[in-house]
Amino acid sequence: MPDRIPAASLPAGSVGRAGRWAVVNRDGQVAAVSARCRHQLGDLSRGSLDASGCLVCPWHGSRYDVDSGEMVSGPKGFLWYVGRTPGYTQLIKAYGKVLVLRRRPVRRSGEHYVVEADQGADLRPRD
Repeated sequence: MPDRIPAASLPAGSVGRAGRWAVVNRDGQVAAVSARCRHQLGDLSRGSLDASGCLVCPWHGSRYDVDSGEMVSGPKGFLWYVGRTPGYTQLIKAYGKVLVLRRRPVRRSGEHYVVEADQGADLRPRD
């Protein structure tokens, strides 16, 4: 059975979970990315979308471009500490540009959004 989420549970501006995917609805544009943050494996499906449409990790605030899967802003903490982490934040941000989130297209099927099955390779960033 494919990974799916009820469309009614994913209004515009929200994030939900379909199997191992975080599914985002950016004003009607629905997409799926892998659900684990590259920083400390926080559950991105419990995150939020910011004003620019980036997916924000609920643990330490790392921000991800949903289109490319890249981390665009590093974490604002470590373990249970939330605050400035000079140097460390830049290291994690560089790491997040190399190990981008996997991405999958999403289609509407009746009352659900369905994450498309793997067709051999994840979507890669655009040139």
